Amino acid sequence: MLHHVELYVSDLHKSLNAWDWLLTEIGYTVYQQWDKGRSYHFGATYLVFVQTEIDYLEPSYHRKRTGLNHLAFHAESLEQLERLRPELSRHGFKELYADRFPYAGGPNHIALYFEDPDRMKVELVATM
Repeated sequence: MLHHVELYVSDLHKSLNAWDWLLTEIGYTVYQQWDKGRSYHFGATYLVFVQTEIDYLEPSYHRKRTGLNHLAFHAESLEQLERLRPELSRHGFKELYADRFPYAGGPNHIALYFEDPDRMKVELVATM
């Protein structure tokens, strides 16, 4: 079982605007909070967001470079995806593959894809 994931972000305020909304919508709660970061807890796993130090902001993150490509989360249903979808941009996310929603992952894969403020891909997968 995964214990935690720690993500360094270029602008903590922008990232928390996006991630706080999303994570609380799918059942996470704030776990810890400090000047340069915040963590969210769900079950035995937690996610940590930390402000990247200025000396390490360049080169910026890109999911196609070596490293983390995306995070995928369980969603309750297609209805939940449809409810969250129009709210993405208001919280700093950018929808991906909008023309193929909800089957961008294939005919048997109901999901919503989007990017966070640092352009990390996020996937919400609805159980069938």
